[in-house]
Amino acid sequence: MLGIGMRVIGGRFRSRTLLAPNGQKTRPTSDRLRETLMNVLENGAVNRVFQARVLDLYAGTGAVGIEALSRGAATVTFVEQSAAAMATLEANCTRMQTGGEVIRARMPVAAWLQRATGQFSDAARFSLVFLDPPWEEREEYEQTLNLLGGDASVLLASEAWVVAEHRRKAALAARYGMLHRLRVLEQGDAALSFYARIAEDNLDSSR
Repeated sequence: MLGIGMRVIGGRFRSRTLLAPNGQKTRPTSDRLRETLMNVLENGAVNRVFQARVLDLYAGTGAVGIEALSRGAATVTFVEQSAAAMATLEANCTRMQTGGEVIRARMPVAAWLQRATGQFSDAARFSLVFLDPPWEEREEYEQTLNLLGGDASVLLASEAWVVAEHRRKAALAARYGMLHRLRVLEQGDAALSFYARIAEDNLDSSR
């Protein structure tokens, strides 16, 4: 069963409502935290949302990816394993009238990353990745960030950012292979850890 619980904060879909499944199995990123995230991504030296190729892992309702699309992202690829969450995501995409700029995949994140790694092309590399596994599933964070910093780093553009939402008291590592943490922002019980992809020729100097 679906209910109205969120809204798009900025951009072309601004103020449109988003559906969220009732219950606790899906925990959408709050409006306030999404606003904080977008402020960081848009207001630095480079606007990292506009024309970005976005990968939204553990996408849930699709709130973060849809927010990015609303603010000018070129494409968003949603990966979500839950059938119920994917149904909600699809309903939200329909509400926003998204088209070919959206790709949806219903499968486990690790399996998708491993499959995509063998099919990547330079033109399809992602410039922005967001991941928000269930907070209690620590192994999902470790596995996914290690993949993105390792074998699956071929999916990332040279200056890509990876942002992980997690429980504030459950700190993530400062480094996962080629991913180097830039900053952590805390808000209530949640935190956002921002990582940048380090070019291979800069790995030794960054250690």
